[in-house]
Amino acid sequence: MIAARVMRRMGRTPMPDAAVMPQSGHKPRLRWIIIGAACIFGIILVVGTLARIHARHRLHASNVAALVPSVTVVHPGGKATDTLVLPAILQAWYSAPVYARTNGYLRQWYVDIGDRVTAGQLLAEIDTPDVDLQLAGARAALGTRTAQRDLARITSRRWDRLNAQNAVSQQETDERRGNLAASEATRHEAAADVERLETLSAFKRIIAPFAGVVTSRATDIGALIVAGTAASQPLFTVSDVARLRLYVRVPQAYAARMREGFDAHFTVPDYHNRQFDAHLIHSSDAVDSQSGTMLVQLVYDNAEALLKPGAYAQIAFTFHGSGPQAPPSVRIPASSLLFRRDGTTVAVVDGRNHVRIRPVSILIDFGTELEVTGVAPQDRVITNPPDDIGDGDPVRPREGGHGA
Repeated sequence: MIAARVMRRMGRTPMPDAAVMPQSGHKPRLRWIIIGAACIFGIILVVGTLARIHARHRLHASNVAALVPSVTVVHPGGKATDTLVLPAILQAWYSAPVYARTNGYLRQWYVDIGDRVTAGQLLAEIDTPDVDLQLAGARAALGTRTAQRDLARITSRRWDRLNAQNAVSQQETDERRGNLAASEATRHEAAADVERLETLSAFKRIIAPFAGVVTSRATDIGALIVAGTAASQPLFTVSDVARLRLYVRVPQAYAARMREGFDAHFTVPDYHNRQFDAHLIHSSDAVDSQSGTMLVQLVYDNAEALLKPGAYAQIAFTFHGSGPQAPPSVRIPASSLLFRRDGTTVAVVDGRNHVRIRPVSILIDFGTELEVTGVAPQDRVITNPPDDIGDGDPVRPREGGHGA
């Protein structure tokens, strides 16, 4: 600095100090480089930390989501309170198996299955040689007993006249009267045996008990007929199919609505597009404790002879608001039920995707579906719920359709 002043005084321009000039120019640049590097390092550090925190949060969310079970939910079917559809069996109004009452061999049959018969019509004849011989012997024995009775009567009268003349003793007269009474009793016994065998002989003619249709024939010409044993089979079955009975088991929830004269409609598999009318005539007025149902009987007028006894039918009871109201019900899959200590329940998902356990009552069992009360059509019912599912558990629901 002193040298510079001296030179300026002397009129000369001082030369810059080479050692000083580079140091004063490089310091600011180095400072900015260090600051920039520190900023870049800080940014990298912050970005890495944020990435690790985000990844940790994602891992935690994944672990939490993995702990929440995924369930399938269905929406219950609509109400089924107006129509009740149940299975039924058609039976003949009268159905009688016709057995043989005498032993022998079948001589001839005159009707076959499907033939219409009238009351008293001859169905078959049985050849009964043993009974015929026994009847002939019984008639001969009756003749003998009749002759003995007649002789005893004549003898008794003769001794009565002699006793009146004091020609015989009273003891001998009483003996003759006793012989007459014994002979009369013996004749009655022989006559009863003849009547019994005549009745058995009459059974060789198999007749129809009432007008109807022959629905079975279990014999043929020459077949051995053995009557009165546990192994005896009916020779024919005659059924009155002019009217048919329908037996239906109605759930207890609908038992109060079953009154005599109630009309219903039913269908059968062999007439797909046709409905038949029937009306209720009787009910058992008792609920079966095992099935929880009441047996009712309906009648169908089968004047056209379209339907057959023994056929399966589906009968529909349609209610129009009369009588006590049936409980509101919906249909759900049978796989939705939970059997707990508290009773029969289902698991429902609420609006916050939490489980709510609700008790239900089963009205009708349709096999794969159930008609129940206790849930509404807008509820989301879990199908195949885990056994350990509890009230308030979080779940991830996925739609599975409708219950019905």
